Amino acid sequence: MDSTEVLRQWAERSGEYSPSYYAYYGPNEASERVRDLLDAVVGRDASVLELGCSSGRHLSHLHEHGYEDLHGIDVNDEAFRVMEETAPDLAASVSFHADAIENVVADFDDDQFDAVFSVETLQHVHPDNEWVFEELPRIAGDLVVTVEHEGKGKGGNEESEGEGEESEGQRGETGGNDERDDGGRGQDEPDVNYVNDEFPLYYRNWRRIFTDLGLVEVESEPVGQDTLRAFRPPRD
Repeated sequence: MDSTEVLRQWAERSGEYSPSYYAYYGPNEASERVRDLLDAVVGRDASVLELGCSSGRHLSHLHEHGYEDLHGIDVNDEAFRVMEETAPDLAASVSFHADAIENVVADFDDDQFDAVFSVETLQHVHPDNEWVFEELPRIAGDLVVTVEHEGKGKGGNEESEGEGEESEGQRGETGGNDERDDGGRGQDEPDVNYVNDEFPLYYRNWRRIFTDLGLVEVESEPVGQDTLRAFRPPRD
């Protein structure tokens, strides 16, 4: 599956894993842990960007706890409509970019946001578009947080059990095609699993990716079947 097809599938997504799906379930453990980190590192006056925000389940949780300078990117045009219906106060205040991360992130200024985070989003970035990872340390002045399913052998939490609704990573492990297709790629290319035989989930070593880009990992913990990692610029 090429990068264009991956983006098309997410842009047209309905039903399971769609903006309405996530609005129905609302905030979860990942929402709480991201907020805890933001509270501890940047505070509630921070400018915060979520990558792949969908209808705002995590941003809504931040907004309810005093965060006002919130920004989100999502490729699915329905995401903001659902946000307006289910979280109108958030929709009225959030700066929302209805586009692919790949089409937006390079346009942001250096250190434009105090913090940038993703929850089960970067794991779907096609290998052809991995350059977007290099942009995150540039645009995040103080903190990058990933909550992603890393898979076996990537330093993730493959033995833990999720809580609440099934995450994409959980569904991919239990209900999808669990054959990891290397597609003739080299050793450094990510393993891939097709969730529900539909869209790809790429298992990556986020610690290595972001420390190789010059950040320092300051937090790592399991969140369901995902792994939360927090990275900051090095301090003199």
